[in-house]
Amino acid sequence: MNIDQQKIPQATAKRLPLYYRFLENLHGSGKQRVSSTELSEAVKVDSATIRRDFSYFGALGKKGYGYNVQYLLSFFRKTLDQDEVTKVFLVGVGNLGTALLKYNFSKSDNTQIIAAFDVNEAIVGNEISGVDIYHMDKLPEMKEKIDASIAILTVPAFSAQQTSEKLVEAGITGILNFTPARLTVPDNIRVHHIDLSVELQTLVYFLKNYPL
Repeated sequence: MNIDQQKIPQATAKRLPLYYRFLENLHGSGKQRVSSTELSEAVKVDSATIRRDFSYFGALGKKGYGYNVQYLLSFFRKTLDQDEVTKVFLVGVGNLGTALLKYNFSKSDNTQIIAAFDVNEAIVGNEISGVDIYHMDKLPEMKEKIDASIAILTVPAFSAQQTSEKLVEAGITGILNFTPARLTVPDNIRVHHIDLSVELQTLVYFLKNYPL
């Protein structure tokens, strides 16, 4: 199926990994088909939105039958490039960086932190969960050796911008930013921000003002 990815809304694209994870669980439990209503209850996305999301990819299901779990899983695995391993760098081996290295996408065989970087000489040269820690100066050299285009940024906020510039210079095109800093990068670099304090504050606000 030939799909124009440029026509897929970003909101839909962000939900695809959520669908994929749930479908993996369904397949593991032996379930063969699923309705949009069942998907809706599991992933907390209304069924109309799910049907609209799926419609961008053509006829993925049949009315009155629902969706074939194996087919959907195979389709989204290919769409999300899950048949290939995504190699990732981690930059900043503090408390959060260390936790991410120990986790290292343990539930996924398709995404792996392949190398970590820091400027602290007491950390450089060590390894955590089998991942070697290099000095930040080694990043360009490692980028040439390893086909990684994504970096997880877990450095202190005051050094986030400067570090992001080094990542861009080394050829990194995607940054998952765990710092509260808002990065200024070229237009061809994609940055996704994950600010845990903002997410927590948002949760507290909703609990107080929009009780279930």
